[in-house]
Amino acid sequence: MRTRRGLCYPRADVCVEKIVVKRSDFSGFNMACRKRRRLSPEIAAKCDLFDALPDDLVISILSKLSSTARCPSDFFNVLITCKRLNSLALHSLVLSKASPKVFSIKAKNWSESAHGFLKACADAGNVEACYTLGMIRFYCLQNRGSGASLMAKAAISSHAPALYSLAVIQFNGSGGSKNDKDLRAGVALCARAAFLGHIDALRELGHCLQDGYGVRQNIAEGRRFLVQANARELALVLSSTTASNITTRSWLTWSPHPIPHPNPRHPTVPGCPLLSDFGCNVPAPEAHPASRFLAEWFGARGGIPGPGLRLCSHVGCGRPETRKHEFRRCSVCGVVNYCSRACQALDWKLRHKAECAPVERWLDEEGEGGDGNGVVDVNDEVIS
Repeated sequence: MRTRRGLCYPRADVCVEKIVVKRSDFSGFNMACRKRRRLSPEIAAKCDLFDALPDDLVISILSKLSSTARCPSDFFNVLITCKRLNSLALHSLVLSKASPKVFSIKAKNWSESAHGFLKACADAGNVEACYTLGMIRFYCLQNRGSGASLMAKAAISSHAPALYSLAVIQFNGSGGSKNDKDLRAGVALCARAAFLGHIDALRELGHCLQDGYGVRQNIAEGRRFLVQANARELALVLSSTTASNITTRSWLTWSPHPIPHPNPRHPTVPGCPLLSDFGCNVPAPEAHPASRFLAEWFGARGGIPGPGLRLCSHVGCGRPETRKHEFRRCSVCGVVNYCSRACQALDWKLRHKAECAPVERWLDEEGEGGDGNGVVDVNDEVIS
């Protein structure tokens, strides 16, 4: 006869050993004895030892797995293993520890189930999930209120990319009209993100100080922030695993002349967003999974987010306009447009420096309806 777990009741081949365990109460009298049964090797081999593991131990292992996963398949392959792992892997503690790599979902694979998984992670308190889902809802699904709320939830937890994204929204008045811009709020959010180590926010803050944009002009302090941003970016490259896979001689080299990039728009070798003016071929920083999702989402739609709307020309950004003439144009050629000064500075060194050609006059296709915020040239950004 078998039990519910598929084990057989002891038979004649089961060795039963009687072990006397003497226990005494507080008065000193011996209490009853108990028996411990020892199963035969044949029956013991049929036992499922995984079911004997406590749930707390399995959840701890799954939390470590989700926090160190390098791609979504590393985590989702566990969900299809068995019912117990499927239920425990969706525990709130496991989802709250998930790394950003778990959320690097391809735009072509977006579905309701992927949306539900991101929402479950956000509800569990995962700040990376809050930021990623907030960006997707705000820009791709055009659910402005919910997306901004999720990014604000991540920003409250001192998530630097969320703080910087909210700063870009405040600078541009995204999701609203031109009158909804709040430059002082954007500068404050940039300052907080820069304090937490966000390089783009530090670069944006430096340009704001140089130009007096939303803050009192301080050219010396702004230049110092720009130099500090470049130094942090170089230090990040030196300590990253991406640089460790490339020989130092191949990218950290000195040349008296700038190194031209073979394919600026779609680089196949490490790019140079930082020190190209000084002959150093430094790898380009890796884009956040949310930015890659935006670029793939609108790239699959022909790069047009809507009628009369444009994407940020920086290849690593992916942000679209939410209204016409929201982004700033290049004040020289008028061909490219950027959501922020940080994106303009990076794209200038990566690609646009070799393509920008001044023209005598350029007009918008829709007429005189722009915001009049020409992008400030960043030729004065130097490394000292």
